[in-house]
Amino acid sequence: MPGVFNALSARSATDAGAAALYLSGGALTNANLGVPDIALATLTEFAQQAAFVTAVTGLPVLSDADTGFGEANNTRRTVIEMERAGLAGIHLEDQTSPKRCGHLEGKTLIPTEHMQEKIRAAVAAKADPDFFIMARTDARHVEGIDGAIARANAYRQSGADGIFPEGLTSREEFAAFRAAVDGPLLANMTEFGQTTFITVSEFSDLGYQMVIFPVTVMRGVLKTMDELYAELVSTGTQRDMMDRLRTRGELYERLQYSKYGDVGYHGV
Repeated sequence: MPGVFNALSARSATDAGAAALYLSGGALTNANLGVPDIALATLTEFAQQAAFVTAVTGLPVLSDADTGFGEANNTRRTVIEMERAGLAGIHLEDQTSPKRCGHLEGKTLIPTEHMQEKIRAAVAAKADPDFFIMARTDARHVEGIDGAIARANAYRQSGADGIFPEGLTSREEFAAFRAAVDGPLLANMTEFGQTTFITVSEFSDLGYQMVIFPVTVMRGVLKTMDELYAELVSTGTQRDMMDRLRTRGELYERLQYSKYGDVGYHGV
């Protein structure tokens, strides 16, 4: 499930052959607000971006929903709005607010019972029984692997459809978690984080049903964007970067211009 951060990236991932997409809260916040992933984006902004993404792809999209944007009642509304946006599901995390990136130090967690209350509220708010409620636990680097397992099992008992164990570091930890927790599991294969590189097929062998790559493409886009802007500003021309650009025709094809009838464009 490659991470997307807006509608155009969702089109690109869809055309690349992805089977499902992940709307990363961090990437959404970074790319659309230009600020860190510290709970500065609102439910309204998340739901709007989710609706933009689902409007241009027929693939199932799982979205980050941070901490549910508040307590149990806020979580209930989060499910209503995110389901209305056309998503296949969301994940909720057990950090205190303001949350931190899952691969940074200094995280703090809400009590297990409070997270269970949020999960029960989320499940009760679903209009579609197939809308997927994933519970994410950040306990690995706060309470250890045993604490993460205990929380995951409590969250499953409260009705979570699946579990997202954040910040596991090795194949051995992923295997231990799988052995101790039932139901669908999601692995976060982010780069520059706590987790060693593991492929999708290896995760499958370990018993994981979903693998997300939340910010990989956005990081690549940012690097390319920085390079192109710097060259454009320093040289005053795009002449020598043409082989690094999508043509007008390629852009229009990605945007499916032909669906809108004759737009008067017949070039490359």
